[in-house]
Amino acid sequence: MKTIIPRRYLAIVAVITAIVMTVLDGTIMNVALPSLARQFRVSPDDSIWIVNSYQMVIMMTLLVFATIGDRVGYRRVFVAGVALFLVSSVLCALSTSFEMLVCVRALQGLGASAVMSVNVALVRLIYPPEILGRGMSFNAMAVAVSAAAGPSIGGAIITSLSWEWIFLANVPFALMALLVGRRLLPDNPQLSEHPVDKWSCLGNVLTFGLLIYAVESFAHHGNGLAITLMLLGCAVAGVLYVRRQLRMPLPLLPVDLLRIPLFSLSIAASICAFMAQMMLLIAFPFFLQDNLGFSPIEAGVLVTPWPLGMMLMAPLAGRLVERYHPGTLGAIGMLIFASGLISCYFLPADASTADIWWRVGLGGIGFGLFQTPNNLTIMSSSPMRRSGAASGMLGMARLVGQTVGATLVAIVFSFMPHTEGSRHCFLIALFIALAASAMSASRLTQTFVNPRNRR
Repeated sequence: MKTIIPRRYLAIVAVITAIVMTVLDGTIMNVALPSLARQFRVSPDDSIWIVNSYQMVIMMTLLVFATIGDRVGYRRVFVAGVALFLVSSVLCALSTSFEMLVCVRALQGLGASAVMSVNVALVRLIYPPEILGRGMSFNAMAVAVSAAAGPSIGGAIITSLSWEWIFLANVPFALMALLVGRRLLPDNPQLSEHPVDKWSCLGNVLTFGLLIYAVESFAHHGNGLAITLMLLGCAVAGVLYVRRQLRMPLPLLPVDLLRIPLFSLSIAASICAFMAQMMLLIAFPFFLQDNLGFSPIEAGVLVTPWPLGMMLMAPLAGRLVERYHPGTLGAIGMLIFASGLISCYFLPADASTADIWWRVGLGGIGFGLFQTPNNLTIMSSSPMRRSGAASGMLGMARLVGQTVGATLVAIVFSFMPHTEGSRHCFLIALFIALAASAMSASRLTQTFVNPRNRR
């Protein structure tokens, strides 16, 4: 078996560092919003745009940057994205008004989108095929742990320093990722000769931009007429966009890859898994505080077993996938996750710390066992020249799942008190996790060629 030389280890460190920063900045701001609302004298509802502007830009441009990566090279897109993320992080810290911060956060989201769009494609280039699963495990672990740890890290920074340090903390890590990535990341083995279609880019931006804006507005009880008009605009733009993609030889929205059953099933399973994860991670702190009487700090500590379970299982899953079908591992992982969800639902009112920890940790272990094999299947079932498109779809699946999951929690909470709603969120997440397990199991009927067996 081949071994990874130190140069490749350094290259993967650059990729992991960049993806940790970009994912972390999507959730780290949540706990800082009250402080920022007071700082800039805006309402709590308006302050949410500091988070939404970042996430919306990523959703709108992720597939665009993935396609550009197939054309000009993943390394170039990665380096440009990290550089933009670095500059915008400094500008965020220097913001003197709410409007400036929202605009610069959108610019930061543009840099994050470029990084996210090609990070998995770069992992595929860095790691030899026979141990690609291990590379995927490190990447999956970095994404999941960063998303889960964001609020805790943000709280620690806000408590001990000022909000500007949330952004300034990115600077040394971004500089390291930029310098190492520019020097050591490999070039694409082959580049697509098809130019990027500008109308496809516009269709992608309009479709996903209107959709996410409408969903966010609905979740926060926005104007009904405006939401309806946005959904109609999204439908029209979406139909025109998809029809154009069906005629393209290398489409921006990879409908060619979605025709591959193994690929489409894995994308659908990923969306469901992240929906269930987000519902748990949002509803559980409410449950701990409103139902069980824990303080916000205690609630943050009690969620810690989730990322720990992920960190424990993801590397092991990277080795298991070298021996077992990813459909089997994914199905078992989601069943373990579902077991954690149902056990959380039945938590007693006098639950001890140990009672809570093993339930949350069980969910993290199950998710870790699912994610690495699923990501490997997504990348391995796509041609090498379409790695950028596959990487972009993998990122889109995560973002769509997280967005829909958060919206579902908001909808549940709008119909009933948090004390009741949080338990209902666990049940809804349970059924979604079971659906992901069924999708994973259905892949057993599809032929999977393990990358280690390819020569």
